[in-house]
Amino acid sequence: MSTFNTDRYDFEFPDEAGYPDGTGTLSQDQISLIDDVLEKRDGPAFGFGLVNNEEDGIYEAFVGDRSIGGISYTLKDSRVALHATAVYPEFRHQGIATELIRRVLDDLRTHGRTLTIMCPIVVTFIENNPAYADLVDPAHPGVIKAARK
Repeated sequence: MSTFNTDRYDFEFPDEAGYPDGTGTLSQDQISLIDDVLEKRDGPAFGFGLVNNEEDGIYEAFVGDRSIGGISYTLKDSRVALHATAVYPEFRHQGIATELIRRVLDDLRTHGRTLTIMCPIVVTFIENNPAYADLVDPAHPGVIKAARK
């Protein structure tokens, strides 16, 4: 896991994630985005658009015609697996990750979808915004916070 002295970065991944021991190592980008989501903000300092590119399986955030981040996904019936959240480094720690996740989850709720979460950043968001917990498919939750030792 990370070199940080905290359990905020400890997650258990389902078998289909490909980690035989049930845990994986987070990248520095993932750690940065988890920290971003945990920072309390009123919202991003600037607006951005969100496009659901169904053909490529990504919700993509744009400022003008520039991509600033996104969340990749796959859809099976009414369940969406959210795989990874990305925000370009120059746009981090401005509330973009939090607002991106919030908008994606709101869109999925509007369409009656349930979630399997493979992205620890989304897990962190939902853990800190429990009003979205009902979206998680109880039979296929995906990544979960690791049990404290």
